[in-house]
Amino acid sequence: MKALITFKYKDEEMKLLEDLGYEIIFKDEREISFSDEMKAADIMVCFDPFDKIDIDLFPKLKWIQLLSAGINQVPVDKVLKNNILITNNRGGYSIPIAEWIVLKALEMVKNSKEFYNKQNEKIWKMDTSLLEIYGKIVGFLGTGSIAQEAAKRLEAFGVKILGFNRSGRDVEHFHQCYSIDKMNQLISQCDFFVIATPYTEETHHLVDQEVFSNMKDGTYIINIARGSIIDEEVLVENLRSGKIRKAALDVFETEPLPNDSPLWDMENVIISPHNSWASEMYKRRRFEIAYQNMKRYINNEELINVIDLMKGY
Repeated sequence: MKALITFKYKDEEMKLLEDLGYEIIFKDEREISFSDEMKAADIMVCFDPFDKIDIDLFPKLKWIQLLSAGINQVPVDKVLKNNILITNNRGGYSIPIAEWIVLKALEMVKNSKEFYNKQNEKIWKMDTSLLEIYGKIVGFLGTGSIAQEAAKRLEAFGVKILGFNRSGRDVEHFHQCYSIDKMNQLISQCDFFVIATPYTEETHHLVDQEVFSNMKDGTYIINIARGSIIDEEVLVENLRSGKIRKAALDVFETEPLPNDSPLWDMENVIISPHNSWASEMYKRRRFEIAYQNMKRYINNEELINVIDLMKGY
């Protein structure tokens, strides 16, 4: 069985994949272009080569293991037409992103950005306006693995944790979960609102002016999902008005964030460059998910993290 891999694992990791019984075809995704050699691939392990190679040209391809948690790069029509199975790296980045969520929640209420600015200017000035997150209510749009890891960590701070998901199903570490169609009724309870849902056609600009209007004045926003889940122009308006007290944003509608974006110059915004997933463990976890699923696949066992493309998760 032949596997096209577009991410350079360590030599010893590639050897472990070969030992499972695969013939490895390695092509660096940054430079990849279609070649006849690829036609023989039964499976593909990749991030996003789909703008460089056409999967219609892979007659034997039956499974794609994504090394991303997001799936919005996948050419859904072609995958469905060719009956290709898709799995992702769900959970592979959950721990570092969860830590980032906790970090940014604390940074915002403890005015860390302002203290760093004072340090740069050598200004010694106390700030008695700092808040606690103890006793606050944190709402999550999306209750998947990232949200669950964040909720697990936030429990220790004595916060109440609400979740909004498709069905309103109960999820571990959440005190209460509701269906997304109840979000506008209940979002006014939240002091923090964390965007942690996958990006799909249904979630495009899901956080719009109506949602902002129903938020509590002075809400804190954290977005680690995808920028286009929030209507960014409306977000800017609500940051300017103070309806949103502060926002910690790791993702944006356009990336890199354009130089002329007003978000760069807003004192109540913390910006990071789609970086919340990074840690010293991410490469190891990228390998583990691919290894486990490739072992299952060659042994005709059920795969983990199978995506239902009709539902978008």
